[in-house]
Amino acid sequence: MAKKKKKKKVSPVKNQVAEHVEQVPLEHEPSVADDAISEQEKIAEEEAEDLLATNIVRAKDVHKIFKMGDEEVHALKGVDFKVNRGEYVALMGPSGSGKSTLFNMIGGLDKPNAGRVFIDEVDIAALSTFELAWLRCHKIGYIFQTFNLIPVATALDNVMLPMLFADVQQSEAQDKAVELLRKVGLGERVFHKPVQMSGGQQQRVAVARALANDPAIVLADEPTGNLDSVTGRQIIELLREINKTEGVTVISATHDYKMLTVCDRIAWLTDGAIERYASRDELEIKEGSTDGE
Repeated sequence: MAKKKKKKKVSPVKNQVAEHVEQVPLEHEPSVADDAISEQEKIAEEEAEDLLATNIVRAKDVHKIFKMGDEEVHALKGVDFKVNRGEYVALMGPSGSGKSTLFNMIGGLDKPNAGRVFIDEVDIAALSTFELAWLRCHKIGYIFQTFNLIPVATALDNVMLPMLFADVQQSEAQDKAVELLRKVGLGERVFHKPVQMSGGQQQRVAVARALANDPAIVLADEPTGNLDSVTGRQIIELLREINKTEGVTVISATHDYKMLTVCDRIAWLTDGAIERYASRDELEIKEGSTDGE
Protein backbone atom coordinates (compact mmCIF):
# COMPACT_ATOMS: atom_id res chain seq x y z
CA MET A 1 0.00 0.00 0.00
CA ALA A 2 1.46 3.36 -1.04
CA LYS A 3 2.34 5.74 1.78
CA LYS A 4 0.68 9.12 1.81
CA LYS A 5 3.04 12.05 1.56
CA LYS A 6 3.12 14.22 4.66
CA LYS A 7 2.14 17.83 4.11
CA LYS A 8 4.92 20.28 4.85
CA LYS A 9 4.17 22.42 7.91
CA VAL A 10 3.86 26.11 7.19
CA SER A 11 3.93 28.73 9.91
CA PRO A 12 0.68 30.63 10.47
CA VAL A 13 2.49 33.87 9.68
CA LYS A 14 3.78 32.50 6.38
CA ASN A 15 0.20 31.56 5.50
CA GLN A 16 -0.73 35.23 5.94
CA VAL A 17 2.01 36.24 3.46
CA ALA A 18 0.91 33.60 0.97
CA GLU A 19 -2.58 35.11 0.85
CA HIS A 20 -1.10 38.34 -0.58
CA VAL A 21 0.51 36.66 -3.57
CA GLU A 22 -2.09 33.95 -4.34
CA GLN A 23 -3.11 34.00 -7.99
CA VAL A 24 -6.69 33.37 -9.16
CA PRO A 25 -6.98 31.13 -12.29
CA LEU A 26 -8.64 32.62 -15.36
CA GLU A 27 -12.00 31.09 -16.34
CA HIS A 28 -12.14 32.52 -19.87
CA GLU A 29 -9.96 33.26 -22.84
CA PRO A 30 -7.39 36.00 -22.06
CA SER A 31 -8.08 39.40 -23.61
CA VAL A 32 -6.13 42.66 -23.86
CA ALA A 33 -7.82 43.81 -20.64
CA ASP A 34 -6.86 40.52 -18.97
CA ASP A 35 -3.26 41.01 -20.09
CA ALA A 36 -3.23 44.49 -18.56
CA ILE A 37 -4.67 43.15 -15.30
CA SER A 38 -2.18 40.30 -15.35
CA GLU A 39 0.68 42.75 -15.82
CA GLN A 40 -0.60 44.85 -12.90
CA GLU A 41 -0.80 41.74 -10.72
CA LYS A 42 2.74 40.81 -11.73
CA ILE A 43 4.02 44.28 -10.80
CA ALA A 44 2.16 44.15 -7.46
CA GLU A 45 3.61 40.72 -6.76
CA GLU A 46 7.14 41.91 -7.59
CA GLU A 47 6.68 44.94 -5.33
CA ALA A 48 5.51 42.64 -2.50
CA GLU A 49 8.55 40.41 -3.03
CA ASP A 50 10.84 43.47 -2.97
CA LEU A 51 9.32 44.57 0.34
CA LEU A 52 9.78 41.09 1.79
CA ALA A 53 13.40 41.09 0.62
CA THR A 54 14.20 44.44 2.23
CA ASN A 55 11.78 45.59 4.96
CA ILE A 56 11.54 43.17 7.85
CA VAL A 57 9.80 45.81 10.00
CA ARG A 58 7.49 48.54 8.74
CA ALA A 59 5.37 50.85 10.86
CA LYS A 60 2.95 53.12 9.02
CA ASP A 61 1.34 56.20 10.62
CA VAL A 62 1.31 54.60 14.08
CA HIS A 63 -0.53 56.42 16.86
CA LYS A 64 -0.73 55.37 20.50
CA ILE A 65 -2.76 57.19 23.14
CA PHE A 66 -2.79 56.38 26.85
CA LYS A 67 -5.60 57.66 29.03
CA MET A 68 -4.74 58.81 32.56
CA GLY A 69 -8.03 59.82 34.13
CA ASP A 70 -9.41 62.64 32.00
CA GLU A 71 -6.03 63.30 30.41
CA GLU A 72 -4.82 61.76 27.15
CA VAL A 73 -1.11 61.15 26.61
CA HIS A 74 -0.11 60.87 22.94
CA ALA A 75 2.87 58.53 23.17
CA LEU A 76 3.22 58.04 19.40
CA LYS A 77 2.08 60.63 16.85
CA GLY A 78 1.93 59.16 13.36
CA VAL A 79 5.26 57.31 13.37
CA ASP A 80 6.57 55.92 10.07
CA PHE A 81 9.47 53.54 10.61
CA LYS A 82 11.21 50.98 8.40
CA VAL A 83 14.01 48.55 9.15
CA ASN A 84 15.81 46.52 6.50
CA ARG A 85 16.57 42.84 6.94
CA GLY A 86 19.93 42.36 8.69
CA GLU A 87 20.18 46.00 9.74
CA TYR A 88 21.32 47.29 13.15
CA VAL A 89 19.18 50.32 14.06
CA ALA A 90 19.36 52.49 17.19
CA LEU A 91 16.36 54.42 18.44
CA MET A 92 17.64 57.46 20.32
CA GLY A 93 15.67 59.88 22.42
CA PRO A 94 15.07 61.11 25.96
CA SER A 95 12.83 59.33 28.47
CA GLY A 96 9.20 59.70 27.46
CA SER A 97 9.98 60.15 23.78
CA GLY A 98 8.10 56.97 22.78
CA LYS A 99 10.96 54.49 22.27
CA SER A 100 9.58 51.73 24.51
CA THR A 101 6.04 52.30 23.23
CA LEU A 102 7.21 51.85 19.63
CA PHE A 103 9.07 48.71 20.74
CA ASN A 104 5.86 47.29 22.19
CA MET A 105 4.09 47.93 18.88
CA ILE A 106 6.84 46.22 16.84
CA GLY A 107 7.08 43.31 19.27
CA GLY A 108 3.36 42.62 19.26
CA LEU A 109 3.10 43.37 22.99
CA ASP A 110 0.63 46.21 22.43
CA LYS A 111 -1.59 47.50 19.63
CA PRO A 112 -1.70 51.01 18.17
CA ASN A 113 -4.85 53.14 18.34
CA ALA A 114 -4.32 53.91 14.66
CA GLY A 115 -1.86 52.93 11.96
CA ARG A 116 -0.38 49.55 11.08
CA VAL A 117 2.71 47.54 11.96
CA PHE A 118 4.09 44.91 9.57
CA ILE A 119 6.58 42.13 10.29
CA ASP A 120 7.76 40.57 7.03
CA GLU A 121 4.89 42.51 5.40
CA VAL A 122 2.29 40.79 7.59
CA ASP A 123 -0.03 43.18 9.42
CA ILE A 124 0.31 41.89 12.98
CA ALA A 125 -3.04 43.46 13.97
CA ALA A 126 -4.68 40.98 11.57
CA LEU A 127 -3.17 37.95 13.33
CA SER A 128 -5.16 35.72 15.63
CA THR A 129 -4.11 35.24 19.25
CA PHE A 130 -2.40 31.96 18.31
CA GLU A 131 -0.62 33.49 15.30
CA LEU A 132 0.58 36.46 17.36
CA ALA A 133 1.93 34.13 20.05
CA TRP A 134 3.75 32.14 17.34
CA LEU A 135 5.25 35.37 15.97
CA ARG A 136 6.51 36.50 19.38
CA CYS A 137 7.93 33.07 20.18
CA HIS A 138 9.68 32.32 16.88
CA LYS A 139 10.30 35.58 15.08
CA ILE A 140 11.31 38.05 17.79
CA GLY A 141 13.83 37.93 20.64
CA TYR A 142 13.54 40.40 23.51
CA ILE A 143 16.26 41.95 25.68
CA PHE A 144 15.21 44.20 28.57
CA GLN A 145 17.03 46.81 30.61
CA THR A 146 16.21 44.97 33.85
CA PHE A 147 17.20 41.55 32.39
CA ASN A 148 13.85 39.93 33.43
CA LEU A 149 15.47 36.62 34.34
CA ILE A 150 13.63 34.14 36.57
CA PRO A 151 15.45 34.57 39.92
CA VAL A 152 15.08 30.95 41.11
CA ALA A 153 16.16 29.45 37.78
CA THR A 154 19.70 28.80 36.58
CA ALA A 155 21.17 30.46 33.49
CA LEU A 156 20.56 27.19 31.66
CA ASP A 157 16.88 27.07 32.63
CA ASN A 158 16.33 30.73 31.73
CA VAL A 159 17.73 30.20 28.23
CA MET A 160 15.81 26.92 27.75
CA LEU A 161 12.44 28.43 28.62
CA PRO A 162 11.55 30.00 25.22
CA MET A 163 12.46 26.76 23.48
CA LEU A 164 10.17 24.75 25.74
CA PHE A 165 7.36 27.18 24.88
CA ALA A 166 8.15 26.42 21.22
CA ASP A 167 7.76 22.66 21.88
CA VAL A 168 11.46 21.89 21.39
CA GLN A 169 12.45 18.58 22.99
CA GLN A 170 14.03 19.10 26.40
CA SER A 171 17.32 17.39 25.52
CA GLU A 172 17.66 19.46 22.34
CA ALA A 173 16.77 22.65 24.19
CA GLN A 174 19.36 21.90 26.88
CA ASP A 175 22.14 21.28 24.35
CA LYS A 176 21.31 24.48 22.46
CA ALA A 177 21.09 26.54 25.68
CA VAL A 178 24.57 25.38 26.71
CA GLU A 179 25.88 26.28 23.24
CA LEU A 180 24.33 29.77 23.42
CA LEU A 181 25.71 30.41 26.90
CA ARG A 182 29.17 29.46 25.66
CA LYS A 183 28.71 31.81 22.69
CA VAL A 184 28.06 34.75 25.03
CA GLY A 185 31.02 33.83 27.24
CA LEU A 186 29.17 32.10 30.09
CA GLY A 187 30.15 28.48 29.54
CA GLU A 188 31.43 28.32 33.12
CA ARG A 189 28.21 29.70 34.65
CA VAL A 190 25.58 27.42 33.15
CA PHE A 191 24.22 26.38 36.56
CA HIS A 192 24.52 29.77 38.27
CA LYS A 193 21.38 31.65 39.30
CA PRO A 194 20.99 35.40 38.62
CA VAL A 195 21.90 36.34 42.20
CA GLN A 196 25.26 34.63 41.67
CA MET A 197 26.08 36.71 38.58
CA SER A 198 27.02 40.33 37.90
CA GLY A 199 24.76 42.67 35.95
CA GLY A 200 26.79 42.18 32.79
CA GLN A 201 26.61 38.40 33.13
CA GLN A 202 22.85 38.53 33.66
CA GLN A 203 22.48 40.62 30.52
CA ARG A 204 24.53 38.04 28.61
CA VAL A 205 22.09 35.38 29.79
CA ALA A 206 19.28 37.62 28.51
CA VAL A 207 21.03 37.90 25.12
CA ALA A 208 21.37 34.10 24.94
CA ARG A 209 17.70 33.71 25.85
CA ALA A 210 16.70 36.18 23.12
CA LEU A 211 18.49 33.98 20.54
CA ALA A 212 16.98 30.70 21.78
CA ASN A 213 14.48 30.23 18.94
CA ASP A 214 16.66 31.69 16.14
CA PRO A 215 14.68 34.93 15.81
CA ALA A 216 14.88 37.14 12.74
CA ILE A 217 14.63 40.25 14.94
CA VAL A 218 16.12 41.13 18.32
CA LEU A 219 14.51 44.02 20.19
CA ALA A 220 16.89 45.41 22.82
CA ASP A 221 15.23 47.96 25.12
CA GLU A 222 17.97 49.95 26.91
CA PRO A 223 20.27 46.88 27.02
CA THR A 224 23.12 48.84 28.67
CA GLY A 225 20.99 51.02 30.93
CA ASN A 226 21.85 49.16 34.16
CA LEU A 227 25.49 48.45 33.30
CA ASP A 228 28.77 50.28 33.79
CA SER A 229 30.50 51.72 30.71
CA VAL A 230 32.94 48.84 30.21
CA THR A 231 30.30 46.11 30.57
CA GLY A 232 27.90 48.14 28.43
CA ARG A 233 30.50 48.29 25.67
CA GLN A 234 30.87 44.49 25.83
CA ILE A 235 27.11 43.99 25.43
CA ILE A 236 27.03 46.45 22.51
CA GLU A 237 29.85 44.60 20.75
CA LEU A 238 28.16 41.26 21.45
CA LEU A 239 24.96 42.45 19.79
CA ARG A 240 26.94 43.71 16.79
CA GLU A 241 28.73 40.37 16.48
CA ILE A 242 25.40 38.53 16.50
CA ASN A 243 24.05 40.95 13.91
CA LYS A 244 27.02 40.35 11.61
CA THR A 245 27.58 36.61 12.07
CA GLU A 246 23.98 35.43 12.43
CA GLY A 247 22.31 38.00 10.16
CA VAL A 248 19.87 38.92 12.93
CA THR A 249 18.17 42.31 12.63
CA VAL A 250 18.82 44.32 15.81
CA ILE A 251 16.70 47.27 16.91
CA SER A 252 17.93 48.92 20.08
CA ALA A 253 16.28 51.69 22.08
CA THR A 254 18.99 53.49 23.99
CA HIS A 255 20.37 56.63 25.63
CA ASP A 256 23.88 55.21 25.23
CA TYR A 257 25.87 57.10 22.60
CA LYS A 258 28.39 54.24 22.46
CA MET A 259 25.69 52.39 20.50
CA LEU A 260 26.20 54.83 17.62
CA THR A 261 29.65 53.41 16.90
CA VAL A 262 28.24 49.99 15.90
CA CYS A 263 24.77 50.61 14.46
CA ASP A 264 24.04 51.08 10.75
CA ARG A 265 21.38 53.74 11.17
CA ILE A 266 19.97 55.96 13.90
CA ALA A 267 16.42 57.30 14.34
CA TRP A 268 15.84 60.15 16.79
CA LEU A 269 12.47 60.26 18.55
CA THR A 270 11.14 63.40 20.18
CA ASP A 271 7.70 63.72 21.79
CA GLY A 272 6.30 60.64 20.06
CA ALA A 273 7.54 61.43 16.56
CA ILE A 274 10.66 60.54 14.59
CA GLU A 275 12.56 63.77 14.18
CA ARG A 276 15.25 62.56 11.77
CA TYR A 277 17.36 59.64 10.56
CA ALA A 278 21.10 59.38 10.01
CA SER A 279 23.48 56.64 8.93
CA ARG A 280 26.61 56.00 10.98
CA ASP A 281 28.74 57.41 8.15
CA GLU A 282 26.91 60.74 8.43
CA LEU A 283 27.88 61.16 12.08
CA GLU A 284 31.05 62.61 13.50
CA ILE A 285 31.52 60.42 16.56
CA LYS A 286 33.93 61.20 19.38
CA GLU A 287 34.29 59.62 22.80
CA GLY A 288 31.53 61.07 24.95
CA SER A 289 29.88 63.18 22.24
CA THR A 290 28.19 63.00 18.87
CA ASP A 291 27.37 65.48 16.14
CA GLY A 292 24.56 64.40 13.86
CA GLU A 293 24.46 67.54 11.75
